[in-house]
Amino acid sequence: MKGKEPTLRGILAANLKEHRKMLGLSQEKLAEMADLSWQTVNSIECHRTWVSEKTLENLADALKIDAFQLLLPIINTIPKAINSGEAVKKLVKIKRTFDDSFNKIVNLIK
Repeated sequence: MKGKEPTLRGILAANLKEHRKMLGLSQEKLAEMADLSWQTVNSIECHRTWVSEKTLENLADALKIDAFQLLLPIINTIPKAINSGEAVKKLVKIKRTFDDSFNKIVNLIK
């Protein structure tokens, strides 16, 4: 059975929160940049309120994206920001996998 399709309000809430976090912004800072109250940003992120076209544009401008991007159900495709420690761990894992594969090929040739 398929999961319940997200509502437009839910998509907006998730996208707003994800974009805000990717930029390292608090709700308060985003609200200030978008000329809104932090309560408004919180209400949008918590699915409690909908937005006017002007509010949507203000939020998108503050996030430096197009307004339509906040309404597209693609939140799972946005890459998560990682810190340098996590990046090094991932690169080491990739290198080990590559080295193992390379060594297997060399052993086949011998």
